[in-house]
Amino acid sequence: MILPTAYFAPARWYKVFVNEPCQIEVCESFPKQTYRNRCTIMSPDGPVTLSVPVCHVESKQLTRDIQISYQQHWQHQHKIALLSAYKRTPYFDYYQDYIMPLYDNRFKYLKDLNDACHSVVWSLMQNQRPQQTQTLPATADWQQHDLEQFWGDGSSILDLLMQYGPQTTLYLQQI
Repeated sequence: MILPTAYFAPARWYKVFVNEPCQIEVCESFPKQTYRNRCTIMSPDGPVTLSVPVCHVESKQLTRDIQISYQQHWQHQHKIALLSAYKRTPYFDYYQDYIMPLYDNRFKYLKDLNDACHSVVWSLMQNQRPQQTQTLPATADWQQHDLEQFWGDGSSILDLLMQYGPQTTLYLQQI
C-alpha cells in the first residue's frame, strides 16, 4: 500500500500501516489542505485542527520539497493545544517527553517533520525504534484519489495513543 506522508497521521492511516506493508509517498505534487501538513485532535471543546504553515507552494511542487514556514509561532500553539487536549489522558504524562521535543526543532522540510512525528508515534506504539520508512522514487506512478475521505473523520493517532498507550496497535487491528 502506498500512503501519503502525514503530520501526526489519522488513526485510520495507522490502521493501514499496522496491517499492511506500506511505503510513504513523497514524490507526488503537493496537494494543499490535506493531512500532509495538518492533523485534527479531539479536545474537551471538540475537534481542533493543527496546521503546519508551509512556504509558498508552486504548482506541481513535490511534497518532499515543501519547506516549513516559521513566520508564525505555530510550534508554541501546537504545544499548547496538545497540552490542553491531552493533559488529563492516561498516557500523556508518559509520552509528552517524546512528543513535545519535536516542537523544539526547526525542521526545514515538512517531510522531515512528518518522518520525525511518525518515528516517535511508531516507537511509542511498538516500545522500540521503528524501521526506516521507505519512500518511493520520483518515477513512481500511482492513482491519486480523495485520500481525506479514506481516512474517515481524520482524528489523529495521538487521540488513540494518549488514551490507549501501548495497546494502540491492538486497538487498530480490531477496528
